[in-house]
Amino acid sequence: MKIIECVPNVSEGRDEAVLTAIADAVRSVDAVQLLDMDPGAETNRTVFTFVGSEDGIAEAAFRLVLSATKKIDMRRHRGAHARMGAVDVVPFVPVGGGATMDDCVALARRVGQRLGEELGIPIYLYERAAARDERRSLAEVRKGEYEGLPAKLADPEWKPDFGPTRFVAESGATIVGARPFLIAYNVDLNTPSRKLAHDIALDIREQGRFVRDADGKIVRDDEGRRQRQPGRFNAVRAVGWYIPEFGRAQVSINLTDYHVTAPHVVFEAVREEARRRGLRVTGSEIVGLVPLEAMLMAGRFYAEQQGGVGWLPEPDLVELARISLGLDDVKRFDPQETIIDYRLQKRIDGLRASSLTAFADELSRSSPAPGGGSVAAVCGALGAALASMVAALTHAGANAAERSELAALGLRAQQLKDRLLRAIDEDTDAFEGMRAAGRMPRKTDQQQAEREQALVEATRRAIEVPLSVVEAAKDVAELASEIAEHGLEAAVSDAGVAAWCARAAAESAALNVRINLPGLSNADERGRIEHRLQASLETARQQADKASNMAQRRIG
Repeated sequence: MKIIECVPNVSEGRDEAVLTAIADAVRSVDAVQLLDMDPGAETNRTVFTFVGSEDGIAEAAFRLVLSATKKIDMRRHRGAHARMGAVDVVPFVPVGGGATMDDCVALARRVGQRLGEELGIPIYLYERAAARDERRSLAEVRKGEYEGLPAKLADPEWKPDFGPTRFVAESGATIVGARPFLIAYNVDLNTPSRKLAHDIALDIREQGRFVRDADGKIVRDDEGRRQRQPGRFNAVRAVGWYIPEFGRAQVSINLTDYHVTAPHVVFEAVREEARRRGLRVTGSEIVGLVPLEAMLMAGRFYAEQQGGVGWLPEPDLVELARISLGLDDVKRFDPQETIIDYRLQKRIDGLRASSLTAFADELSRSSPAPGGGSVAAVCGALGAALASMVAALTHAGANAAERSELAALGLRAQQLKDRLLRAIDEDTDAFEGMRAAGRMPRKTDQQQAEREQALVEATRRAIEVPLSVVEAAKDVAELASEIAEHGLEAAVSDAGVAAWCARAAAESAALNVRINLPGLSNADERGRIEHRLQASLETARQQADKASNMAQRRIG
């Protein structure tokens, strides 16, 4: 299923009853999960974040706007954040399941049209969904804010994309669009001065600041257009404000593409700019949710800054990012609640979260799962972990070129370790799927057909999981071979053990593939699987033997 995220910004951050009612409107839609509700009293604004299917998200967005416009009167709204309406902005973001930006553009236009027609709200489209290039920028569309709406609506150039052209005083206007994942990120300063915070914002944001002459007047070109000096970073929007509830000013930042400018990059830049002004950064704040990748990027950066390696285990990188960015400065940062990847997946539980003792005890019992498939995955994960360890130990004494190669090897080893750890539970789940299919009723011809189809699908899954373990173990064996040849001599025995773990994982998982192959009646399908299996198994054997022999020679 395609997964779409919707992140509406509602012009209410103080009335808990109103926010609860709006949240309940979202929760009332099946196939939609409300992930976060982040209110701000000073901004008088709340960011809602929910995910779901295309149809579910469309309905939830409509119900949110309906609820908010019934309960929020913009004639009485005051807050530090720019806004145009009771629901200021409704962006749609592709986050998983093959969802694309085109899907979100279509969704934005569909929802925008419905809001305009059924609720009578002026609707403007922005970002990727914009019908006109000059309306792509949210800041440009929102210019003049709520108070400037009557004049904007009277201008034919600013006719809404959907809905009435008249001013609706109670609800204002709503901006609907499609965009990449945006990180709302605030950097905290040890000052109450909004002016100083905004001065920093002008230097870092893409838009920059107006150029001024010696008398402080804005410089204009020959056609009278105001000249700007671009800021330091692309894909960055920023302002400065003072938040009384925190007792300090913040540089409030929207990172519109964290692959272009990541949180840790802008954090370090604000630290530099703050020092130039005699200020100090005390920490920072994520508003709403953040992608795991952005946190890992920060963790790797700070690990390397400290002279260490950047391919630490995921929890270590997340924790290092939390500490280094000061994410607990003004409110508690909980990775399980704030990182969107963790909200979209099951929390780490099951067998892979067990202690070694608990896993071995469970394995020794008479229940058929966990079994050999899970053990194979464990062996592979241990081999990958050892390869990462040897790469890290070797890294300290390596030259620059060697360090780059070791970093790539260590990162790949960590990825394989995590993939194989997931396979521990995937193998058990696949076995349970086989048992569930076998228990399906078969009294009628239809039931019999449904059961047979379910058994085929469950069998494919019971083959695919261990087959993926063989393929991952082959990659681990290749890493072990490389690190056995070039790794630290004092740790070469560990590289040899990594190779044997990889070989054990591949051979063991192959047995689990072959025991299930007869469950597939299609000979061509069985042949394709056997070919995949044999190719990976042969490579795993060759690379593991190569690594083991190299380790033996270097040991002497």
